[in-house]
Amino acid sequence: MVKDDETQQIEIKAFNTEQSIKRAKNNRTNTPTWKLFVHDKEYVWKSKMDRVVIIRNGLPYDSIEVISKKADLPVKHVLQLLGVPQTTYNKKKKENNLLSGRDSEIILVISEILEFGVQVFNGEKEKFQRWLKKPNLSLGGTSPESLFDSLTGIQEVKNCLNRLEYGNLA
Repeated sequence: MVKDDETQQIEIKAFNTEQSIKRAKNNRTNTPTWKLFVHDKEYVWKSKMDRVVIIRNGLPYDSIEVISKKADLPVKHVLQLLGVPQTTYNKKKKENNLLSGRDSEIILVISEILEFGVQVFNGEKEKFQRWLKKPNLSLGGTSPESLFDSLTGIQEVKNCLNRLEYGNLA
C-alpha cells in the first residue's frame, strides 16, 4: 500500500510529537541535580529548599563571571541584569563578599534555565545561545536573555522552553 504525502506527513508529525513527549517525561521523572562551580567551590541543589539554603548563605561575586560564560554574555550585561554597578562589583569581588539573597537567587535560577535550555536543544549549546539572543514572538518580541532581570521574566523563558520541549512553537 502506497501512502500519500499528507498521510506520511501526519505520521511523521505524530512520531516527532511522541518522541518529544517521551523525552520530556524522562526529563521530568529524573529529578535534576543542579550544579554551579565557582572557582574551587561547588554549589549543588536538587530541590527548591536546597536552593533556599544556598540563597540564604549567598553566592560569591565570582559567580557572576560563571553565569556570564555559561550564557555567553559579557559580564557587563549580567551586571546590568542584576543592577550592580561595575565599581561595586570590582570592589566586592576583590573583598570576597557575597551577593545579596535576591542576586544569588537570580544567578541560581538563570543557571537552571541555561542547563534546561541546553537539554531542550538536545545538547546543542550554540543553537540554544542563538535562540536566547533572537527576538521571540511568544515573549512579546523580546529576546529571552533580556528577561533574565526578574524571576517572572525567567519563568516566562522557562515556559517558552517547556513549549518547545513538547513540540510547540515558541
